[in-house]
Amino acid sequence: MKASSSPQRRSYWLKTLHQWHWMSAALSLAGLIVFAATGITLNNAAWVEASPQVQAQTATLPADIAAMLVERADGPDKGPLPALAEQWLDQQLHIRIGGRTAEYSPDEVYVGLPEPGADAWLAVALPGGEVEYERTTRGWVAYFNDLHKGRNTGAAWSWFIDIFAVACLVFAFTGLFLMKMHAANRKATWPVTGLGILIPLILMLLWVH
Repeated sequence: MKASSSPQRRSYWLKTLHQWHWMSAALSLAGLIVFAATGITLNNAAWVEASPQVQAQTATLPADIAAMLVERADGPDKGPLPALAEQWLDQQLHIRIGGRTAEYSPDEVYVGLPEPGADAWLAVALPGGEVEYERTTRGWVAYFNDLHKGRNTGAAWSWFIDIFAVACLVFAFTGLFLMKMHAANRKATWPVTGLGILIPLILMLLWVH
């Protein structure tokens, strides 16, 4: 009975590991391609020369909204814009402030609006309500590089990175167990695996500084 149960147990684990392996591979495939490609572009930034594009806009707030900001400037130094001011700026400048924190002073309200591959800001002069907006984009390579780093990407992308990392770990560990189960018939399994561990370890110890 024991002799017959061993092949059945092995078959069960092979089937389960293969299922988890291909599922995690499918879930992480797109992310692996993006993160591998941007790893190359980040490590070789000189290959891609960015040509920043600057977009500037000006506007003037309605008197009632400007007065609202003047009143708000008497409060804490930092906080969100009043809803009406944010809505007007979004519509007028064709942007999305999204409740970001503004910095208040007696003569100005400043809002930083960084995003992947771009930096932007707007300033409102008080009490007149003159608005100045500027956005500098650095191209698609910079956009994907910032996605790689999670720079100014928001909560949704941050969650994606964590879930993607878990899928990669599942992919790696199920692959490791599958290698162990097939190692008896593949003599090069552990030497090649050991080499894959040894090479980065030697590089870190001897040449990374």
